[in-house]
Amino acid sequence: MPQTTSATTLSSARSVKSKIRRVTKVSISEEIAQQIMDLIASGDLKPGQRLPSERELCKDFGAGRSSLREALRCLSIVGVLNARVGEGTSVSADGGKFLGKIIEWRMITEKHDVENLLEVRIGLEGVAAANAAARATQKDLEHIEELLSQMRAAINDRKQFAALDLAFHIALAKASRNAFLIDLVSMIRSQLARVLQKVLSLPNAVPLSLKEHQAIFDAIKRSDAEAARQAMHAHLQSALHRHREETGSRGAEATARPRAARKSR
Repeated sequence: MPQTTSATTLSSARSVKSKIRRVTKVSISEEIAQQIMDLIASGDLKPGQRLPSERELCKDFGAGRSSLREALRCLSIVGVLNARVGEGTSVSADGGKFLGKIIEWRMITEKHDVENLLEVRIGLEGVAAANAAARATQKDLEHIEELLSQMRAAINDRKQFAALDLAFHIALAKASRNAFLIDLVSMIRSQLARVLQKVLSLPNAVPLSLKEHQAIFDAIKRSDAEAARQAMHAHLQSALHRHREETGSRGAEATARPRAARKSR
């Protein structure tokens, strides 16, 4: 059995080596990173697989060690590769960190993407709610119901309520039994955590949100997939409306201040 594993690893390494091209662009590290990404995308490098040694990679790419290390470091930072001392560098087994970094960067550089992300949630979490209605176990239902109970107890604690709100949606995604959906919902919810906490500061936002979460759970408990989807859509449309209301009121205040200042002069 060990011989078979060794032969498979050797064959895989040869396949990778045969597809590496000598780099020619000015940004050598960028081209190295792109080639590694292409090898992962094509399946020549698989999740968990170790890369050849630095010496081999430098030779195959026709590049210096500093350029190679810069490329590997960049891919490690965004979560594509895992670099461990004494173990070498391998392809990450979980792409969730990579996806999270991409969305996090867009959220930082493109402020309007907050609203776009809220809109994406409507489609994703509608599917999650429908799937949960069809696939949730008794243990899932008990966990979600317990979170709802805790949300009721935290109705006067906005920060705690927001944390439980996040846990509710992730628990529901897990009950959908779709691993990719779980990753996407968890990632988007984490990116929106601060925004949604601000939205809950609006008058009556917390009790309304609690009522909406209850309606979602009731539909899931009845195993009514379409009702669960509609309840989730209604909740997220309300959240989007509250976000627009929160950002709009803040913008109005900013506009009012200069006018007040001019009058006082």
